[in-house]
Amino acid sequence: MEQKNKIALITGGSRGLGKDMALRLAEKGIDVIITYNSQLKDAENVVAQIQESGQKAAALQLNTGDIKSFGSFVVQLQDILQNKFAATRFDYLVNNAGIGGYTPIADVTEEAFDELLNIHFKGVYFMTQKMLPILNDGGGIVNVSSGLTRVTVPGSSVYASMKGAMETFTRYLAKEYGSRGIRANIIAPGAVMTDFGGGHLRNDDNMQKFISNVTALGRPGVAEDIGGVVAFLCSEEARWVNGQRIEISGGMAL
Repeated sequence: MEQKNKIALITGGSRGLGKDMALRLAEKGIDVIITYNSQLKDAENVVAQIQESGQKAAALQLNTGDIKSFGSFVVQLQDILQNKFAATRFDYLVNNAGIGGYTPIADVTEEAFDELLNIHFKGVYFMTQKMLPILNDGGGIVNVSSGLTRVTVPGSSVYASMKGAMETFTRYLAKEYGSRGIRANIIAPGAVMTDFGGGHLRNDDNMQKFISNVTALGRPGVAEDIGGVVAFLCSEEARWVNGQRIEISGGMAL
């Protein structure tokens, strides 16, 4: 069974950054499987948009913080690869799914800590481990960090710490799987106006002004600023980019 197109799997692809990543990858002629946690309708809309552009697409439900569910997810993924994409493996894994967390150190509960740990680090770690056997040699992994690993904003200690761990993990992926021709890179978006974290930035005019003032290009980011970089990393043009943290922030806090 020979797959025709390259295939990308994007977690959290129903809206925001993940949606834009999915659409930009499809523009490059890559078929796309997205996961969603609860927004089925949004996910179906993204799938429909990709199919209208001429690429194959599918959506699967996944809670990336529920590590015990990954085994059954792999079975569903293999099933959809075979039946919808005439494939047994895929080419690009984009670990995008996530939630926000804005709590001062003194107020962080163990439950909140564990939720961010499971979604942003432990879940990504073990999801990647499960995907590696069905990722094609010569493929790629794109992880998602944050400008907050470089720029310190009070209230983001847990979230940023998990993203710091992801940056380290990405370098290890690049080193350990280079022998299979698999590249691993991590993007670090700056402040982006989406509904992430309950629209934390999008709904706060003062914060938008603050971000604009500390960003060289003079505005906060939007989802459409990010997806094209992920599409580039999942292409032959980026074949020599490996083990890198690429900040996409418009020149924030330079």
